[in-house]
Amino acid sequence: MSEVATTTRAAGMAEALAVADAILYEGYLLYPYRHSSAKNRVRWQFGVLVPPEWGRAHGLGRGGISGAAESWWQQTECLLEGGDRVDIRLRFLHVQTREGEDRADALVPGFDEAVPVEVDLSVDSAVLDAGFQAAVHIPREHFVIDGISRRRAELTAMVTAATEPAGAPFPLRRLRVTVENTVAEMDADASRDECLRRSLVATHVILTVHSGRFMSLVDPPAWAEPAARQCRNEYAFPVLAGPPGTTGIVLSSPVILYDHPGIAPESPGDLHDAAEIDEILTLRVLTLSDAERLEARRTDPRAAAILDRVESMPPEVLGRLHGAIRTPPPSGGAYQQGSRVRLRPRVRGTDAHDMFLAGRTAQVVEVLHDVDGTEFLAVTVDDDPGAELHQWYGRTRHFRLDEVVPLEGAP
Repeated sequence: MSEVATTTRAAGMAEALAVADAILYEGYLLYPYRHSSAKNRVRWQFGVLVPPEWGRAHGLGRGGISGAAESWWQQTECLLEGGDRVDIRLRFLHVQTREGEDRADALVPGFDEAVPVEVDLSVDSAVLDAGFQAAVHIPREHFVIDGISRRRAELTAMVTAATEPAGAPFPLRRLRVTVENTVAEMDADASRDECLRRSLVATHVILTVHSGRFMSLVDPPAWAEPAARQCRNEYAFPVLAGPPGTTGIVLSSPVILYDHPGIAPESPGDLHDAAEIDEILTLRVLTLSDAERLEARRTDPRAAAILDRVESMPPEVLGRLHGAIRTPPPSGGAYQQGSRVRLRPRVRGTDAHDMFLAGRTAQVVEVLHDVDGTEFLAVTVDDDPGAELHQWYGRTRHFRLDEVVPLEGAP
């Protein structure tokens, strides 16, 4: 591999890992980062692969596009063109219990921590064609540091991978990667907290192809669309990762993303609540009382690091969190109440539910402006049987101006 190709691949992997880390720690600490916070009572909602018998006993594992529902398995299918080798990086969190004396100068006991685990596999193309399987074993551990006892339970899992022809007019293969929790000894009556200690948490995979490329499933070329629709992803959502234009890396995560996701340059650091907004979380941390700040520091070292970063944040960094306009917005002067439009939701950065409305026609109810001056159209969808009722009590769908086109002949 050339030096340029190696550098490009490394840069792409660095961007993919930055997003993957945000996913990894989503739900590790929940706002506002204190042990007693109500949100911290139910942690780790994404990508949880539970022991299979516990999952079956609780009615889990029935399939789903994202990992907000728990299961004991996760399946990724994506399209691969060429390639002589695929690297598979499995990543998840391993929950550990923390015990010790409740001292004012120490971490509060009883708050479960988690450590990141990475498993790297490299599989040749010929092996993938025949089918590949690898067992994963994480031994149990017990250690004591500064009077605090930490225990990790044993974990076992299985990774399988295989390719098959994708049925496209050009040579194209469907790559399937499955991750399964294989822990056998878990009481079906165990609590969720007990189950989490034998689970793979925030599970996701990063796939890298050598001498080949992946096809986007979000926006595939026309000739690959039928093959893309046939890909079956369960509790995972694969997208192209790395800088725009990169096609050698796929991030398959338990949350729905768009191709080439990235961390906003305004973000000053991890807040472990990626579904929220940095500005809201930062301001909330700044409002904590002295007693709450002390509790946050005793909750977890990562909570203390967040507190330190927020307290030392310069005003200019805090100001940047309010948002940024990446591209000049179009003018809304062409639209008014009653205008009729056709909906064209963006491929990237849009609400996944809005994608189902692509191509539908709608009527503009209002032209709205947010605090930054960005214009939105509030619309009701034409063939929605409840459109009049929605309009009566103010329930409308909002689209940016670059997500609609005016209908010919409409005002």
